Amino acid sequence: MELSAQTALVTGGTAGIGLACARLLAREGASVVITGRDPHRGTAAAARIDRGARFVQADLSDLDSVMSLVQQVGDVDILVNNAASFPGAMTVDQDVASFQATFDTNVRGTYFLAAGLVPGMVRRGRGSIVNVTSMVASKGVPGASVYSASKAAVESLTRTWAAELGVHGVRVNSVAPGPTDTEGVVAEWGETNDELGRALPLGRTAQPEEIAEAVLFLASPRSSFVTGSTLHADGGGTAI
Repeated sequence: MELSAQTALVTGGTAGIGLACARLLAREGASVVITGRDPHRGTAAAARIDRGARFVQADLSDLDSVMSLVQQVGDVDILVNNAASFPGAMTVDQDVASFQATFDTNVRGTYFLAAGLVPGMVRRGRGSIVNVTSMVASKGVPGASVYSASKAAVESLTRTWAAELGVHGVRVNSVAPGPTDTEGVVAEWGETNDELGRALPLGRTAQPEEIAEAVLFLASPRSSFVTGSTLHADGGGTAI
């Protein structure tokens, strides 16, 4: 198992892509910590992951919660920034509260969690950060303006962090999924998610496990010479 003796933190790891990532990383030997806001859901999710995964309650939109998470998890070798808010609204209908909450979670939470954990990676001379972004970070989709902008910001952070941290042996990459069949996305986007999937060259939405395979590749030594990149796991969305 190529991730033996490594600790992986997966934010938003109680369902969907996050849970699929956590389960796959654990199967490859990592000790996994997952986060989420609901303790009951989190405890149940951890029980579905191999190798005694641990759940830590955290709200990435709250800076105090982010700093507490840093203290609770300690040193990690792999950080998967997956937790996200994804409101859907046309620009003229977007409310300020949802705008702020999305950037607090998707950008600020991601930023300061990485800032808190990176010193340990630098000290040990190794680490891999994988930011889960989205196809819409680089593609115009009506109704996704806030989510798109937040994920584009994270892809920019991916490149900057790669430039800053490469000399210390820390790699930083992104996975940009296309429309994926998860409970959260379906609840927010409904039939629109399926329509986006049917419009792709592969003609369907992704399963969370397919996205997790891309995350594993970037988290693992298989991608040892890859940093600052975005892997588009989008069914061909970037081709059209």
